[in-house]
Amino acid sequence: MNADARPPFDPELEPALAMFRGPTPITLTRDAIPTLREAMVVPSLAQQLPDLDLESHDVTIPGYRVDDIRVTVIRRRGSTGSGLGIYNVHGGGMIFGTPLSAIGRVAGWIEQHDAVVVSVEYRLAPEFPDPYPVEDTYAGLVWTANNAHQLGIDPSRLLIVGGSAGGGLAAGAVLLARDRGGPALAGQLLISPMLDDRDQTLSTRQIDGVGVWDRPSNVVGWTALLGDRKSTDDVSIYSAPGRATDLSGLPPTYIDCGSAEVFRDEDIAFAERIWAAGGQAELHVWAGGFHGFDTVPNPRVSKAARAARDTWVNRVLNR
Repeated sequence: MNADARPPFDPELEPALAMFRGPTPITLTRDAIPTLREAMVVPSLAQQLPDLDLESHDVTIPGYRVDDIRVTVIRRRGSTGSGLGIYNVHGGGMIFGTPLSAIGRVAGWIEQHDAVVVSVEYRLAPEFPDPYPVEDTYAGLVWTANNAHQLGIDPSRLLIVGGSAGGGLAAGAVLLARDRGGPALAGQLLISPMLDDRDQTLSTRQIDGVGVWDRPSNVVGWTALLGDRKSTDDVSIYSAPGRATDLSGLPPTYIDCGSAEVFRDEDIAFAERIWAAGGQAELHVWAGGFHGFDTVPNPRVSKAARAARDTWVNRVLNR
């Protein structure tokens, strides 16, 4: 096998690679984390979604160790909710991002289903290493479930959604909920989730110095979170859900990723272990997709990925 072989990027996505890379190098270094955070200004709701009349407010809640964290509640202006709740966990490699990062991924369900979104501002590594991010995420999930009726959410219609690092944190929070007797969920939707710190898959070797969020960047993110524990036996399944061997007792799960991204193989393995445990998982690997390709508006593969998620959400809600 050619050591440099990798799946090609979709031709319609190629022009977007320069936009994703922006002013920073393809490969992230730990020293570049502050600069990256400063460069990544997240637009407001109105700037991101000018065609939707949305309102939001922040709530301070107890996070890990009862420290204050923030959640942002988003809904259509004047709405009291239809019962559907989306608990949203943003991405950012465990080291950057805000509750409004890539919020467009869930905005369609606000419009289609009059959903209420609760987006959590978990604390970021390396300043707040493991288990802060996953425990903050779980704390926000518990708060959302406990306050569901006041928020206009039916507790039986609560979905957790996470992309990239947020997908890994969402999966970890669901495992915590299973093992602690926490909130029951209608489903978990994991978008290119960051699940495994061990850096052992073929897809990590293929995406090294190319694409978006390549192998060395991924190592930086996991090392910021775990420090010297990365790739050792001293890492919990809640922090790196790809390590979990028993994935029984999970809600219906949707996983998608691109064929040309670091997380491909760990995402496939996670779905396989859900099936092995007798659970329900739907998996899509989109040909030619790099990490985050679904946020590029016009390529046909991006539209197909977003449509498939919509179809799954509709099915989960109408069981």
